[in-house]
Amino acid sequence: MAQPSKAADTPESTDPRIVRSRRMLMEALVKLLNQKEFDHISVQEIADEATLNRATFYLHYPDKNALLRAMTAERFRALIARRGLAFSNCDGALRAIALGVCDYLAETAGCPSQLAKLPLEASIIPAVEDMFRDGAGQHALKPGVDPELLATTAAWAIFGAARGWYQAPDRIPAEEMAAKIEAVVKPVFLGAAERS
Repeated sequence: MAQPSKAADTPESTDPRIVRSRRMLMEALVKLLNQKEFDHISVQEIADEATLNRATFYLHYPDKNALLRAMTAERFRALIARRGLAFSNCDGALRAIALGVCDYLAETAGCPSQLAKLPLEASIIPAVEDMFRDGAGQHALKPGVDPELLATTAAWAIFGAARGWYQAPDRIPAEEMAAKIEAVVKPVFLGAAERS
């Protein structure tokens, strides 16, 4: 069903110069978000803050929204790793992703920066969709099932449920919510999978 993104294993993502430049750009964006609204931050400001030139920015990201999405995906994957959430099998992956989204919302919303005010669905959902796309590639789907639509549906369902959980005044523990999300979303995957 879901596994960590394969992008993490590409030579491009392990080249120290690329990793360093991307880290510098992400750190620059975080610093600028503490000072002003995202909409008022320019690519040039990000590049200047990172002490890189604008051309280097564009070698890595097509625009500042792509940088934000990459930064969110990295923070999300780091949170999952810190939590020790395992993707050893399909049964554990869905709950781990749901718990990761709950944790991410709770952690980000507690940030004292502009990051807490950003529309997180635009950055966290693509990261979750990637995980589901990778997982769907490991399984045979029923004829007519669109893996892209499956990934999008599951990602939005998890994000929506987790956001509702976070906004509730009397939240249950994140682990309980992740189990509830898994119980609702898992049938979508079971219905899409080809029986062996």
